[in-house]
Amino acid sequence: MHIRDILSGPNPSLSFEFFPPRSPGAWEELYQTIRELEALRPSFVSVTYGAGGTTREMTHDLVLRIKGSTAIPPVPHLTCVGHSRDEVRAILQRYAAAGVGNILALRGDPPRDQPDYDWSCGDFRQAEDLVCFIREFNQSGGHPDPRGFGIGVAGFPEGHPDTPNRMAELDFLKAKVDAGADYICTQLFFDNHDFLDFRDRCRLAGIEVPILAGLMPVTSLQGMKRMAELAAGARYPARLIRALNRAHTDTAAIERVGIHYAAEQCAGLLNEGVDGIHFYTLNKSRATREIFHSLGLDTGK
Repeated sequence: MHIRDILSGPNPSLSFEFFPPRSPGAWEELYQTIRELEALRPSFVSVTYGAGGTTREMTHDLVLRIKGSTAIPPVPHLTCVGHSRDEVRAILQRYAAAGVGNILALRGDPPRDQPDYDWSCGDFRQAEDLVCFIREFNQSGGHPDPRGFGIGVAGFPEGHPDTPNRMAELDFLKAKVDAGADYICTQLFFDNHDFLDFRDRCRLAGIEVPILAGLMPVTSLQGMKRMAELAAGARYPARLIRALNRAHTDTAAIERVGIHYAAEQCAGLLNEGVDGIHFYTLNKSRATREIFHSLGLDTGK
């Protein structure tokens, strides 16, 4: 199903993100997670793509497994780091042949063993270049859907780590949308004000596509520190830190605090008319299922 159809419904979209595991046991755990979360009837699920394309084949395999064994539309991530135009065209052709309808187009991170990666050497220097290429592929009739692939791009409510100039950041985001993006999915955040202000600034800049809010509940202090690294310095509000401090080292209490806080975030966003909420699940289902249950979202749409 094309993302435009998914996001045009009367209710906000509710979607999940998974990543390809690296061990057989972790794959089985992920399949169980997918079975549990499918019962929540998500609008779609996205599948990440490793730095420098390191999980290319695993991402492809997981996307096809989801498409073939569930009723959930899969949205594979695709990054342009280290890929030639021919390589990206081949990836798009494989997904089109399999009936995959949408792509999340990202610049991506360079391989970890290349800290001095030269962005000027590749065929794609920015996500905008990748969006343009996918649009060209669509216009060439490379996809069975006459509209071609639906295209998503990333947004950063707390600011892009490589673009301190927030005005320039909005210009770059608008360029991605003008190049052909159908929607924006944001990086995780923990203060709804950051998202709502970002959404307002997008609208003032003439960005009118749906903007999905990315959320990830804190379930452990170790995971919290890891989130800050992955999200390039995610800002934890004092209210959340204070609540976690009250839990001390009680792991179960910390998880309850994180889930409760995320549920409050979701309720606030839904009350503000958010276009959709995208849950970064870390391949686990419990926190997401509890949030859905607390908000009455697990009773069907």
